[in-house]
Amino acid sequence: MEKNVDVAIIGAGSAGLYALSQVRKVTDSYVLIDGGELGTTCARVGCMPSKVAIQVAEDYHRRGLFERQGIEGGEALGLNDAEAMEHVRDLRDVFVDKVLSNSTDNMGDEFIAGQARFLSPTTLQVGEDLIQARAIVIATGSSPVVPPDWRAFGDRILTTDDLFELQELPDAMAVIGMGTIGLEMGQTMARMGVEVTGIDQLDHIAGLQDPEARKIALELLGKEFPIWLGCAAQISEEDGRLRVTAGEQCVLVDRVLAAMGRRPNVQELGLENLGVALDERGLPKIDPHTMQIGELPVFIAGDVNGDRAILHEAAIEGRIAGYNAAREKVTAFRRQTPLAVNFCDPNIAVVGSAWNDLDPDRIAIGEVKLGPLGRALIMGRNKGLIRVYADKQDGRILGASLVAPRGEHLAHELAWSIQQGLTVFDLLRMPFYHPSIEEGLQSALYDLSSKITEQPDIPVELHPME
Repeated sequence: MEKNVDVAIIGAGSAGLYALSQVRKVTDSYVLIDGGELGTTCARVGCMPSKVAIQVAEDYHRRGLFERQGIEGGEALGLNDAEAMEHVRDLRDVFVDKVLSNSTDNMGDEFIAGQARFLSPTTLQVGEDLIQARAIVIATGSSPVVPPDWRAFGDRILTTDDLFELQELPDAMAVIGMGTIGLEMGQTMARMGVEVTGIDQLDHIAGLQDPEARKIALELLGKEFPIWLGCAAQISEEDGRLRVTAGEQCVLVDRVLAAMGRRPNVQELGLENLGVALDERGLPKIDPHTMQIGELPVFIAGDVNGDRAILHEAAIEGRIAGYNAAREKVTAFRRQTPLAVNFCDPNIAVVGSAWNDLDPDRIAIGEVKLGPLGRALIMGRNKGLIRVYADKQDGRILGASLVAPRGEHLAHELAWSIQQGLTVFDLLRMPFYHPSIEEGLQSALYDLSSKITEQPDIPVELHPME
């Protein structure tokens, strides 16, 4: 069978569904194609089930504060890991059902279950069917990286695709990769009672480039489970368990969580039939402001492009790709301020320009350590660091690195400020309630303001009437 449509979207994950939302505004001639498991990576195996597990672990971990707060009996509390993981799956299923009920469950012939392959830039083959489309959006997502030789160890090697399916937790686990997924799940498993060892061949965790933030993050997380950096992991079998070696260190574990990143799902797409050059990952060059591949009527969005593998970025890319695919004229859009949050405790966040991209001779840095912060003391979470970067001349906020409780909220406030081009003085004119975690940010901003060349004539806290 041959079908002709205005737009074909390959992939019913987050980016694909956001692309579809834009296409539907312009035309009802479209198809959505997906041959995998529906419900989005975020809802099924990513953002959402991981945050449920993190919440369980945080709630259980707080029993360590009970005695000093006068709450008795905390030492008698225990965690039923089977029921805890069942709770994770129950909420996961709620999130997946919500996605499906608002998307593919309500579609008819517009949804095609199957694997798509390019025959040309405007022709797809799905099984025995041909789809002719004026424009095509690729949103096929990504899959966890697992070294081929590790597959011999079977289900003892986990990824987030199967971590949340565990009926009970292992006694000991090695987490290979200390990026966002590895760090979040490493701390979570440790707080649930698993003996965790974290390993990464890089010399930092959570993508932190700022040396001061990196140092304190490693110090705080390293108190909860050992973290070995700078060496690649090797795995061998020993008496039915797995011996994981990194440099001169080794540990015997029951399971390994492979958290070494994700690979774009492009292997079966036939992208070589687009007639453009592909890089070593099998990806074409993409315009990040239009999501277009060269001059072709083909657009690519979400994790599959290997750029910003974060849901809110997938949403923006999906909208851009869908908007342009549905129209004759391609429009370039400004991208949002970079924002990355790791939901470990304390939160680790990076906002705006990355540390390595900043000119040290042209920036000022405001810093505060959170030890004496009143609200953090009350919460029993007064560990961390806030570092904010600004243009040394005019005080325009450029970026930040945070290792802080409720850092997810501070990071948003800073991202919004950067996107609006605000200065440190603009922020200090805003209200800061007492006592709050935001007062830590206020202190960092005061420190930053004192290092700016162009100082205002009036106190920064005062906002003159015009």
